[in-house]
Amino acid sequence: MKALFIGGTGTISSAITKQLVTNGAELYLLNRGNQKNRLPEGVNLLKADINDEDQVSRLIGGLEFDVVADFIAFEPAQLERDYRLFKGKTKQFIFISSASAYQTPLSDYRITEGTPLFNPYWQYSRNKIACEEYLLKLYREEGFPITIVRPSHTYDERSIPLGVHGSKGSWQVAKRMLENKPVIIHGDGTSLWTMTHNRDFARGFIGLMGNIHAIGESVHITSDESLTWNQIYEAIADALGVKLHAIHVSSDFLDACSKEDYRGGLLGDKANSVVFDNTKLKRLVPDFVATTRFYQGIKQTVEYIVAHPELQTPDEEFDHWCDRVVDALNTALKIISE
Repeated sequence: MKALFIGGTGTISSAITKQLVTNGAELYLLNRGNQKNRLPEGVNLLKADINDEDQVSRLIGGLEFDVVADFIAFEPAQLERDYRLFKGKTKQFIFISSASAYQTPLSDYRITEGTPLFNPYWQYSRNKIACEEYLLKLYREEGFPITIVRPSHTYDERSIPLGVHGSKGSWQVAKRMLENKPVIIHGDGTSLWTMTHNRDFARGFIGLMGNIHAIGESVHITSDESLTWNQIYEAIADALGVKLHAIHVSSDFLDACSKEDYRGGLLGDKANSVVFDNTKLKRLVPDFVATTRFYQGIKQTVEYIVAHPELQTPDEEFDHWCDRVVDALNTALKIISE
């Protein structure tokens, strides 16, 4: 198989890149070359900014592919560019959308690919929906061979997946756990969520590559494991070897008092229970199974981050904000109790 990835070194795509090279695929990565340390041997790097359409057109001038996948397209204009570049040059074009595009709030907690796409809370999700609509129009009117993939919360060894964190990542929450400080969990922590390790995501994704039955289809790729946010945070604390001191805070309150995009990330995504039905994926990729349970994957993630201090990015502003939220709640409780 001859494939081109636009991106290819991110959380979702890096595991796919590694598995494809191991499987002997001829893989090209089109990116700016800033993550060369994450490129396995055997990858063909096309160093360019995808936004420089003329340069990219020259680089791929004599190339054709079985699959082209864009991991970093977020708006229809970017896909219009991709169409100009790859029309007639690929047998399959895969767009990475998002499961956050599904109806929010849900009318049924079980999500299939037939669940309506509607998210009034998050512009990111609405942009992904617009991207999907553009590609489906190309497929129906031009025969452009598209496949739409919708990931949910996918993680790897470089970042601890969380519901509430600051702009500098998740390490500060882990640090609070290690320092025996209260850790904020949105809502009452009982809503259901799905965490998918990127190795498992890669297995499903590769099964869709070159799959004629996936042309014109939209498919989500997630684990079958459902966890409450309380269980997720408990598993993280256990991996760190500490006791969790959780404080539950309304998602609406967090959105109202934070500078972060908690309206989109929480109210439009993580505050809602999600349970994914992967029947369609398993029909298209019969041997797909997500084998990494969260308690296993998070232990590997924590061990890796602890062993790599460069991934331990402090976020003092977020830490102070957490303290203020906790103090405010304790003050309110004291006033009401008097």
